[in-house]
Amino acid sequence: MDDDTLASLRVALAASPNNVELLVLVASALVDRDRAEEAAELVRDAGLDSFSRSGHRRAAARALFEAGDADAALGLIAPGSESKEEAETLLLRARILHQLGRPKDAVKAYQAAVEANPTLEDLDLKAMLGARVREIPSGGDRPKMRVISSANDDTDATELTRLLHPETKTVTFDDVGGLTDVKKQIERRIIVPFQKPSLFQRFKKRVGGGILLYGPPGCGKTLLARATAGECKATFFNVAIHDILDMYIGESERKLHAIFDKARASTPAVLFFDELEALAGKRQHTREATSAKLVSQFLSEMDGFTQNNAGVLILGATNVPWAVDAAFRRPGRFDRVLFVPPPDKVARAAILRHLLEARPTEDIDADAIASKTSGFSGADLEHLIETASDEAIEASLASGSEVPIAQRHLVAALRDVKPTTLEWLTTARNYARYANEGGQYDDVLDFLKRHGKD
Repeated sequence: MDDDTLASLRVALAASPNNVELLVLVASALVDRDRAEEAAELVRDAGLDSFSRSGHRRAAARALFEAGDADAALGLIAPGSESKEEAETLLLRARILHQLGRPKDAVKAYQAAVEANPTLEDLDLKAMLGARVREIPSGGDRPKMRVISSANDDTDATELTRLLHPETKTVTFDDVGGLTDVKKQIERRIIVPFQKPSLFQRFKKRVGGGILLYGPPGCGKTLLARATAGECKATFFNVAIHDILDMYIGESERKLHAIFDKARASTPAVLFFDELEALAGKRQHTREATSAKLVSQFLSEMDGFTQNNAGVLILGATNVPWAVDAAFRRPGRFDRVLFVPPPDKVARAAILRHLLEARPTEDIDADAIASKTSGFSGADLEHLIETASDEAIEASLASGSEVPIAQRHLVAALRDVKPTTLEWLTTARNYARYANEGGQYDDVLDFLKRHGKD
């Protein structure tokens, strides 16, 4: 609106002072021009009782608030006067309450506004609402001061502990989509021995041992390991490569020994080594003696003469099982090897439904999408949902209101997201055909026979 139009509207308002629609239009234009005092004067002259509609009350409250009269503004949009859909009113009330020094009520109003309409999220306002005001008393020549600090500038020991040792949600098989056959094997071979140790001791069967999970990247090996620990109700140690490897000679072996000692002292425990080939690669392929020493130390920790690993389950995961030293495959070490394949159609549909659970959706046919995603890993499906979410967010920002994820967004995402397991399956097929000593890759061949056409 240009100045001439605004001037004409003010003349019209002077002729029709009871025209609330016109008054709100003029007042809003004045506030946009940083002339809030003039807008507030128009609102007061008309009388606050003149604004009966919610949109009119919000515009009048905004004029009063910008003019510095926060109390009168809050009176126009008091709690309970707005419906759930009026997110803009809630957002304005959050600003007013913040100005009046009522931070808890302001945060509550802001959260309700964003929940009603996520496109209204305002990070600057959120930062202000999260700020803390501390009063420093006067002393000497120093006057009394009010210091506004950000919400996260006073990290104490408790907060540091939370950051270094974050609480993790217990994962169970219910959180793992598909992999029914693999879960049944783990249930029989791993979980039952942990749950009924006395029975297995009667048969001289030890609880623990080693399990090697292998398969394409992104198919749930790490999630399956966490779920196994959750089902066993055991302490879970996720050992990262950088927790072990060290530039100084002998330090890597010492760290590995310390980790195993910690697990033995925390039984029942699950030790999980992801990317196992980095710590247990074939010794004949390494040029460094230190790498061979680390492998030997690893083997010694798993079944050494002086070690007792009862109650410790050692889980390893790798994308390249053919790169792992053969000594790890003998009985007593990683004697149970499980192939974690890409999910089938039923599993893909289950994974899609799980990923969409907490997101706004509309008319999603998960089975139809699953039929078009052959060869997709769980990570690929998650990427598909993320891409579809980007489409829905872009539509929400364009329309100014929340647009849920619909079938069309997933179909559009399928044009950009491709499966990442095909290259691995091609390589694994060659090993299964020409280097399948002892039938160690029979599961891969069975999978390819059943799903090769897909």
